[in-house]
Amino acid sequence: MNRYERLACELRSRIEEGYYQAGERLPSVRDLVEAHRVSISTVQHAYQLLESGGLIEARPRSGHFVRPRRERPPPPSIGRAMQRPVEVSQWDQVREGTCLLPNSKTFYLGRGMPDIDAPTLRPLLRALSRHARRQSLVTLNYDSLQGQRSLREQIARLALGAESHLHPDDLVITTGCHEAISIAMRAVGEPGAIIAVDSPSFYGSLQAIRSYGMKVMEIPTDPSRGISLDALELALEQWPIRAIQVTPSCNNPLGYGMPLEHRRALYALAQRFDVMIIEDDVYGDLEYAFPRQPTIKSLDTDGRVLLCGSFSKALAPGLRIGWIAPGRHFERAMHMKYVGTGSTATHAQLALADFIEEGHYDPHLRRMRAQYLRNRDAMLDAVAAHFPASTYATRPQGGFLLWLECAPELDSIALNQRLTEQKVRIAPGPMFSAVGKHRNCLRINYATFDPQVEAAVARVGAEVARMLEEAGQAPLAQLAEDAGAAEAAR
Repeated sequence: MNRYERLACELRSRIEEGYYQAGERLPSVRDLVEAHRVSISTVQHAYQLLESGGLIEARPRSGHFVRPRRERPPPPSIGRAMQRPVEVSQWDQVREGTCLLPNSKTFYLGRGMPDIDAPTLRPLLRALSRHARRQSLVTLNYDSLQGQRSLREQIARLALGAESHLHPDDLVITTGCHEAISIAMRAVGEPGAIIAVDSPSFYGSLQAIRSYGMKVMEIPTDPSRGISLDALELALEQWPIRAIQVTPSCNNPLGYGMPLEHRRALYALAQRFDVMIIEDDVYGDLEYAFPRQPTIKSLDTDGRVLLCGSFSKALAPGLRIGWIAPGRHFERAMHMKYVGTGSTATHAQLALADFIEEGHYDPHLRRMRAQYLRNRDAMLDAVAAHFPASTYATRPQGGFLLWLECAPELDSIALNQRLTEQKVRIAPGPMFSAVGKHRNCLRINYATFDPQVEAAVARVGAEVARMLEEAGQAPLAQLAEDAGAAEAAR
């Protein structure tokens, strides 16, 4: 992280904590230069970063001031506990949401798609082109089942940033994180086994559990801290749970970052009941805070954590490059890899190893983390402006996904059907549950944010208001009045 980014983060924290109030004048450039012993350009760049994020504003001949902000939607509350393990359903919703061909006229607000237009990805394109021009038989031949060692070395080096001490031989390259999670599921369980998951949970993991004939125990999850340890302990006491599957960093779909003490307590609980932990870290490198939180794998002393990751969210999903560090289940994971897809395609592995080794990965992450943080704040403001006052919204600590909880009367599946006619699609809440819970919730993407995206968000908010009015909620006139009052307050 550059000096100006560190200074911007410090100022942002002070604003968000209330040290600087809305409308208050911030320290002058000269004052910050003297206080932090940095250059004038460092302070100017920090202020420009905060200004581009809509957090402050510059007034001619007066300095920089904290911008008045809309009252943002409050975060949702923790859900209710499930009474017993269940079989996973909801495949029809997942298929509809993931199998549609992209349409340039439709805004796909619900997809877990990063911004792939960033200029910091150009070195990766050059690396891909360079390996293609070499016309080497290496890229056309079968690769090692474990994957290219050069890439495994780079992944092991990157893992140190999350305090995970991995050896290249601990890793298996997979075709995306989805395959890594699928391998982990099969490595620790068999048909009929019970997997505990946070709720809501990533639908890809749920469908992997379904495909292997396993069952799910949904555990209530706090939108700011993660899976409820009390509810998990009770479930572990009552049921023969085989593994716990969690996404503790930049959770999908809630966006939380599990605190370190919570991670330690979760690992201790897994040790006590002798169950495995499948840790999905696909969004981990996109944590806004620097340095990022340690993985649960970094706490692992007996090989019970199967760490899964990929470059699909930090770079581009089309690479289809993921990995797994399966701990004590290494041999089982290798067999699952062999009977599943065999070796992973070589071309992208080689290009990606070059991209990281040449020093392009970290600058790209810095750019995307700053962009996604700005977009998160802009999206929260848009939700405050365009959605009914009864809406709740998470506060993601990384990544680019926002979870919204609307009034109980809303049916997000019906909402998505209506929005499709308006060339907008969201991810309905039932996709993120084994049995169709969270029907009044939805997930939206803020990887990019511009006037067109805000217009699409406005369409979603207006349709939510219309559906709630039809269900007997507050009339549209009142919702419009609330929105007008929020705009005036800004």
